Amino acid sequence: MVKRISTILTIDRQHFWRIFIIVNSSFAGGIMENIQKSNNMVTRLILTKVIPAIVAMLIVIFLPAGTFNYWEGWAYLLSLMIPMVFVFNYLIKNDPGLLERRMKFREREKEQSLIVTLSYPVILLAFILPGLDHRFGWSHVPPAVVVLALLCFLVGYGLFFMVLRQNSYASRVIEVSESQKVISTGMYAIVRHPMYMSILIIYLFSPLALGSYWAVIPALFMIPVLVARINNEEKVLQRDLPGYAEYMQKVKYRFIPKGW
Repeated sequence: MVKRISTILTIDRQHFWRIFIIVNSSFAGGIMENIQKSNNMVTRLILTKVIPAIVAMLIVIFLPAGTFNYWEGWAYLLSLMIPMVFVFNYLIKNDPGLLERRMKFREREKEQSLIVTLSYPVILLAFILPGLDHRFGWSHVPPAVVVLALLCFLVGYGLFFMVLRQNSYASRVIEVSESQKVISTGMYAIVRHPMYMSILIIYLFSPLALGSYWAVIPALFMIPVLVARINNEEKVLQRDLPGYAEYMQKVKYRFIPKGW
């Protein structure tokens, strides 16, 4: 009897360890598969989005200037790239889904596609003019003003990062994802579109950070662009996002506190 019980226990232990090994192998395999997918996504984003964006910024800033001897351009690039690397690293570790959403560019809404298309000349002028301004000496922005503008730019980028932390659905394009909920806390308790508030700060102070007064003029046209984008976005959110109409009644201001 004792021998039979011992035999049964031995067989049970063998089955237990076999099941344990299979389960852990499957679990480990799943983890490795997820890590591989994450690594593939990061590599793809770096090769197709990040590197081309850096090259484009170098061209847009320094080609019109006709020289690399443009300290405002280098200071601006560093102020842009260092926080960008930090945010990129944060999203990879904490919210890769949001990172992928931020890399989308094709709008589903026709009106948004038109607004984005119309914004391209405004953005290009705001970033090409500073280089031409530097080459031909149209403006003489004091270094202190440039530094102050860079600090305001960084404040805008900091607000942008806060929005990403508070809203995992902050896609670059206008869309409503499955299971998406209305965010009404944090910055979203103050204005309905804090992302656009941060973007406006970034765009308005970028020309001064690049040492140009003239480039502020096209940058100001980002205001009507953002207004048009917000008006259409709110129609989409009222249509597709449950609870958004009630949220609009609760939070009165769109992206300028006590203003609009």
